[in-house]
Order: sequence, then structure tokens, then C-alpha cells
Amino acid sequence: MSQSAYVKLVPASEKQVITIDELKDLLLYYRSITTKTGEQLSWGYADAAFPYTIEEKEEAAGQWFYLKGIDQRKNKYILVGLGTEKDANVDHDINYIQVTLTEVSTHGDKGKANEFCKFIASKLKGELHLFNGRVMYYYPKK
Repeated sequence: MSQSAYVKLVPASEKQVITIDELKDLLLYYRSITTKTGEQLSWGYADAAFPYTIEEKEEAAGQWFYLKGIDQRKNKYILVGLGTEKDANVDHDINYIQVTLTEVSTHGDKGKANEFCKFIASKLKGELHLFNGRVMYYYPKK
């Protein structure tokens, strides 16, 4: 059974709308900062921190992409997409980023997906709904 985590872009977030290209740029930024950390430690940390390639299919139409594991024994796939939902508390739609683990995803994929979700939520100051149902708030509360 597949599992999903969500980063909701609430009114207090940095952005209320994000494109698929901006999301890819965030993941590439994550890879670049982990590469720099690895250089400082004289260790190939980037390959351990982001062991995926970003793949997009034609039918995705700018709505989703997947991360394909470089070493298929350890990491398989993580799906990343965008969506909107109607919120009864506000008069407009809430945009969210959905991170989904497939049927073949490994425990390593789940750990990395949690890391990526936390990174994205902290950068965008969003509301993170984890795979286990818990919620983490990265936006400033009033």
C-alpha cells in the first residue's frame, strides 16, 4: 500500500503557490548544499544524502515527477507532485506538495522522503503532514 506525506502551503507560508520547476530547484539546492558539506568533510556525502535522479514522464504535464534511486538495491522510487484542496477555514484553495512512497519503495526511501519533506517544509514555512499522520508546523504562529 502506498503512503503519502504532504507539505501544505498555508497563508502564513513563504509562498502560497509553487511550480514543479521551483520544487525541482529546491531538491537540486538540497543536493548542492549536501555536496558542499561532503567537500568540507572530505567525504562523498552528496551521494548518500541525495541518492536519486530526478525523472519526469511526458504524461506528468508539469504536475509530478519521481525520484529514481541510483542504487536500486537500497532506494527505488519516490513520487513528488502538486495539488490543491478546498479548506473550509479559508475562502481559497490550499496548495500542497505530495510526496508518495510506492508499493516497491524501501525503508531507505521512506527515511529520505521524510528528510526531503522536512527540508521543503522548512524552506517554504509550510505545514508538514508526515507519513505517520503527525503534523509539524514550520510557519510562524500568531
